[in-house]
Formats: sequence, structure tokens, C-alpha cells
Amino acid sequence: MGRFVNPDNSAFQVALNSPIYVDKTGLLEYTNSVLNTTEAYICNCRPRRFGKSYAANMLAAYYSKGCNSEEMFSGLDISRESDFKMHLNKYDVIHLDIQWFLANCDNVDNVVAFITKSVQAELREIYPGVLPEEEISLSESLSRIKNIVGQKFIIIIDEWDCVIRNSDNKELVHEYLQFLHSLFKSEESKSFLALAYITGILPIKKIKDESALNNFKYNNELCRV
Repeated sequence: MGRFVNPDNSAFQVALNSPIYVDKTGLLEYTNSVLNTTEAYICNCRPRRFGKSYAANMLAAYYSKGCNSEEMFSGLDISRESDFKMHLNKYDVIHLDIQWFLANCDNVDNVVAFITKSVQAELREIYPGVLPEEEISLSESLSRIKNIVGQKFIIIIDEWDCVIRNSDNKELVHEYLQFLHSLFKSEESKSFLALAYITGILPIKKIKDESALNNFKYNNELCRV
């Protein structure tokens, strides 16, 4: 159990503790149906205060190996599906909040390296001896782990567009988009990625250099379930 890799389910528990809780686990029914397919790329781009992070926390709590969420989801709509336990807490999940990384990076121009090193540090703890000591990309790290362990990853990114919205540094934006491309659209990523779910404010189609993410399904109706 880590902060970024295989997180616990405490963030989703906060939502369940709220006086008013709306069951949106129908989204899990859909994501289960598209795991390991070309449809397993989902983008939830909506204004603030529309529950984007809540849905991301729900996905992490359901899929993450870092917790036991059976009791948490018991009684919710997803628990009545035949494949409920098949996917419950069975995946290596990487859950990133890009706003957090920007706020905690000493130099925002190095945010991609900060994300990479933070995730790799936890991956090395979970899978000792698998990754080399020399610097490699995060996508290469995930590919190596998948080849040895055989388990694909689920990647959840909250505020994916935060770098684009907050930086005038074109080189940084390009580096960040290349980082996303390596995780979500490179040929190698198809081998290690079971599901990708990203949230943000900007629709992908409004980004000029959209080749890094144009394979994502932009469907806000889906994200209301």
C-alpha cells in the first residue's frame, strides 16, 4: 500500500461517510466491461465540483491491491454484478493527482521527473530487484514489471490538464504530453495497461497537440452513472 501505487480506500470512505451519498458504482460496471480493450481509455472532463475526483477515488478503492474493499462496496449496485469479485482489489493501481505534484515540486519545470521518481520509488518497494538503478522512463518501468509479474496496471490521473492550464513553458508542456503519450498511446503501453481513467477541465479535443491522448473516450454521460 502506497501513496501513489496501490493506494488504500480511505479517500472513497470519506464519500461513503457523507450525509448524502449517490451510488455511482455503475461506472465500475462499465469499466469492468472494457478492461483490456481499445475502449479502456476514459476521460472525464467537466467543470470543478462535478465529482470527478470522487469517481477517481472510487475506481482506485475498487481495483487497488493495496486494500480490501469488499465490505465497502457490499450493498452498492456493483456488488450485484456477476463479475464484482473477479476484479475487486486485483490490480496494481497507479493513482496520481497532478495538482498535488505541482504544489509539492521544488521546481515545476521538473514535475515530470518528480512524478516518475515518486512512482518508481514505490514500485521498487513492491517489486524489489525488478527495476534497474539507472534512470528509465515510467512506461519502461511498468513494461518490465508486467513482463516479469504478468499483471497489467490501471492508471488513474486526476487533474490531467493541470500542467497545460498552469504553465507557459512550452518545453514543459511538450515533455508532459510525451510522458502521457508513453503511458497511454505508445505501442508498449498496450502491453501493460488494463485501464486508463483521467479527469480534468479541458476537453482533449481543445489541446492542439492532441496525439498524446486522442485515443481516450470523452463521454460525460458515462461519468454520470
